[in-house]
Amino acid sequence: MIEIPLEPHGRTPLYRQIASHLRRMVQNGTLSYEDRLPGSRELAQTNGVSRATVVLAYDLLEDDGFIEQRGRRGSFVSWKKARISADSRDRDPIWDLASGLPSGDLVPWDRVASLASEALFAAGPDALYDTPTEGLPGLREALVRHAARRGIPARRDEAIVTSGARHALSVSIDAMALKGVRTLWVEELTYPEIRRMAAASGLNVRTVPMDSSLFVDSLSCIGKREVLYLIPSFHNPTGRTLSIDVRRMVLSAASERGFWVIEDDAYGELRFGEASVPALKSIDGENRVLYLGSFSQLLFPGMRIGYVLLPDEIKKEFLSVLERTSGATSSIVQQVVHAFIENGSLEDALDLARNSMAARMRTLCQAISERLPGCIFETPQGGIYLWLEIPGIEGSRAFRLAEEAGVAVVPGKVFVHPPGDIEAVRLSVSRISAVMINEAVERMAEAWKNGK
Repeated sequence: MIEIPLEPHGRTPLYRQIASHLRRMVQNGTLSYEDRLPGSRELAQTNGVSRATVVLAYDLLEDDGFIEQRGRRGSFVSWKKARISADSRDRDPIWDLASGLPSGDLVPWDRVASLASEALFAAGPDALYDTPTEGLPGLREALVRHAARRGIPARRDEAIVTSGARHALSVSIDAMALKGVRTLWVEELTYPEIRRMAAASGLNVRTVPMDSSLFVDSLSCIGKREVLYLIPSFHNPTGRTLSIDVRRMVLSAASERGFWVIEDDAYGELRFGEASVPALKSIDGENRVLYLGSFSQLLFPGMRIGYVLLPDEIKKEFLSVLERTSGATSSIVQQVVHAFIENGSLEDALDLARNSMAARMRTLCQAISERLPGCIFETPQGGIYLWLEIPGIEGSRAFRLAEEAGVAVVPGKVFVHPPGDIEAVRLSVSRISAVMINEAVERMAEAWKNGK
């Protein structure tokens, strides 16, 4: 059944209205190549027109090459661009070095499924009621204990549960605007959504350099009632980690100049390097840091759970935005995640993820060193991302060449502010097995060699 908006008394004949609407559905991909259309009698009954009207519409679509009528078998979408779209789906990249989603072996679905049943029965009807805006008290306490592993001496009343790290960031930006902040500072390479969030909140965006010495010098440009957004551990997209000395300089400047810092630590728990670098929040003696934490992205991204550790001075604005927009995070998700933390499943899952990411990253770095000796990269100490500079090939071209070879990467220009193409791509190891990495790099190397 397809309901088509018709104007019975309009100037355009009904059969042309039907044909035009179906044509648009094919062009937009709503109807795909080889999809079967309703029979003429069925479509006529559904839309209150004569069968002859539908037959005329189908004839017109067939003349234009959008459908093929196959007698008693029915009418099928045959538009050549729909065919190209269908064929391209068969050629989707097999080697995924682009996605930040987890591979299936990292998702603890069996443990979550078991705990979900137990948690919901234990909570009873309360599991289906709304929770306080801040989140379930028990979960907030568990999150604070969990954050202690990052060295953060937080209190339960500082923790607020959010629907994922992106949600936490969006609400934080809106809360800053409500607090009177008008300028957001970001690094020249950074998580791209931050710029769109800032624009939606009416904030101006300015940049600080990626180079460590220039970055420290630029801190003197950030003024009172402004905010600096940082991913200090296992940076997206570069995989870089700020040293403890630079972190202390950031906090010292924030204290002296009166600006805020948003610390995005979504991948901070995935350290596999030898050196431990504490979270900014753990050495924040003056409560200038809003800490964003999340472990769901690499374990169960569909459950959308994250949390914020907030200075008291910004809590009122944060809760105001949260209440006005999304409200509390799903009570069922909170119950399940609370159980997941309490019975030790979270630590087990994170240990597996760390070990897997470490093995995959070692394989990726070794493969690049052997097959792409002209490329430049820094070995990450944790997380899932690696930044690869490709002298002589712009990132957008490298992306297209890799895609043609069946490998998905992200062009560097996605992360640049101000916008501009650069000779780099971002790679991720969260979605691809260590076994497949060598083949992916081999294909990239061949594609880029031939594409120069």
